[in-house]
Amino acid sequence: MKEFIRVMKALCDPNRVKILKMLNRRELCVCEIQAGLGLAQPTVSKHLKILEDAGLVEKRKDGLWVNYRPADGQSSPYAAMLLGSLKHWLNDDPEIQAVLRKVPELDRGMVCARQTRGIE
Repeated sequence: MKEFIRVMKALCDPNRVKILKMLNRRELCVCEIQAGLGLAQPTVSKHLKILEDAGLVEKRKDGLWVNYRPADGQSSPYAAMLLGSLKHWLNDDPEIQAVLRKVPELDRGMVCARQTRGIE
C-alpha cells in the first residue's frame, strides 16, 4: 500500500501534474520546466524529486544537463497505470493547455542565458 500512497501523493499537487504533462511532450531540464511554470528552481527540483521517488519520472545525465522524462513504469504498476492514463486526462483544462503551449518554445540555452543575466 505504501507504493500506491506515494504515487497518489505525488499526483496531488497541480504543479507536479503540469510537469508530467510537459514531460509527455518531450524531455526537459529543470530550467526549462522552471521557465514553463514560472516557479523557482528549488521548487521545481523538489517537485521532480517527489515524482522520481514515486516512480513517475526518470532522469538522465547529458553532459552538464540533467534531462527528465516520464518513467517507463517498470518500477511501479501504480505509476505505470497513472502515467498511461494521464496522457489522456486533463487535455481540455485551461491551465494545462496554457503550460503545454509554452513547451515548444522552451530552449535551455536561451532560458539559462536569461537566468544567468537575471532577465527572467
